[in-house]
Amino acid sequence: MKANVVGWVFAAVLLIGAAGHAGAEANEVLIIRVADAISPGTADFIHHGIKTAEKQQAACLIIELDTPGGLAESMRKIVQDILASPVPVAVYVSPSGGRAASAGVMITMAADIAAMAPGTNIGAAHPVGAGGQEIDGKMSEKVVNDMVAQARSVAERRGRNPEWVERAIRQSVSATETEALKENVIDLIARDTDDLIRQLNGRVVAGKGPLHLESPKKTVIEESLRTKILTTISNPNIAYLLLMIGLAGLYFEFSHPGAVFPGVVGGICLVLAFFALQTLPVNYAGILLIVLAIIFFIMEMKIASYGLLSVAGIISLLLGSLMLFEGESPEGRISWSVLTPTLVVISGFFTAVAFLVFRSQTSRPVTGSAGLVGEIGVVKKALTPRGKVFVHGELWNAVARTPIDENVPVRVVAVNGLLLEVEPADGPPKP
Repeated sequence: MKANVVGWVFAAVLLIGAAGHAGAEANEVLIIRVADAISPGTADFIHHGIKTAEKQQAACLIIELDTPGGLAESMRKIVQDILASPVPVAVYVSPSGGRAASAGVMITMAADIAAMAPGTNIGAAHPVGAGGQEIDGKMSEKVVNDMVAQARSVAERRGRNPEWVERAIRQSVSATETEALKENVIDLIARDTDDLIRQLNGRVVAGKGPLHLESPKKTVIEESLRTKILTTISNPNIAYLLLMIGLAGLYFEFSHPGAVFPGVVGGICLVLAFFALQTLPVNYAGILLIVLAIIFFIMEMKIASYGLLSVAGIISLLLGSLMLFEGESPEGRISWSVLTPTLVVISGFFTAVAFLVFRSQTSRPVTGSAGLVGEIGVVKKALTPRGKVFVHGELWNAVARTPIDENVPVRVVAVNGLLLEVEPADGPPKP
């Protein structure tokens, strides 16, 4: 009986402690600051922030957003995470002068509470290709319709204006914070984060209950080193450049063993490229074509193809580069302004290295013992059949099949250690 009483008391203490702990954490506000283009690194950062808020049972997660837009795939992941978050998520477009353009519009629409600071704007969500170029033809219609459908669905779920969101995508409409509030695009305007928290206090979030934010604890979630690196290199153009530099460095190291530096740089770039590629929509046929191009360039060093293998390598490299990234999002593809010069430089580099290696393998040696064969010298001590000859500024022991007098020109036909085999220079070359 005593054991049961002790057990109940112990359980009650644990429950009271857990309740007190949960209550303390429930008054905590976590803050994420995003002031960059939307990328896989950004999606990973926000995903981590939402999971942290859920784990700590925070009262609210605030995403301070200032972005020109970014990758559609990354935006979709962020929207999915926000919609699935059990913790209320507020997206706050700030500071003054900031914006939520393109992909930022969708992220703001997905929030439980959407807010803007004075002097900010939202909109201009018409999709564009990598490098900012317009998308033409059927691809444009397909991408726009897909984005409009998602945007209207999210806006309707959050009780916001779906017609304005559609105009922002189709017509690149943009709005100030006051216009956005009037058009029912956002829920409120706040001077700063503290003002936002004051306005959120007591606000009821659909499906998540009221927010209790009296004197909350504010915690800013900082980017990890992994997120910082991923944000930097996860741009398709940068990932492609890292891949090409890595392959070029290793190719040079294998063709000129002992160079060390190109191999080290190539290895590091290749590892970073693979780290970035795991977050991007990669087509493995593109990778295989790029690897096949490297094989063609290596074969060019071994086989006299008169440039045909180099041409095949360049074509394979071009096709692989075009096919490397897949998906409907044009932002996730390599920009032509990056692709064209990179292909020219890398193809030229591979071809030049293959040509130099092939020429060094097929050219006649000019140094060492092998370099003496075929050289002309002068007999300094009569060969009967042994004697001495002067070749390349050096005096060598030599032997001839027939006696040769002093001061007679001779040709080196073989080198046996430190002994030269020679013949009269005016005679026919020895086969």
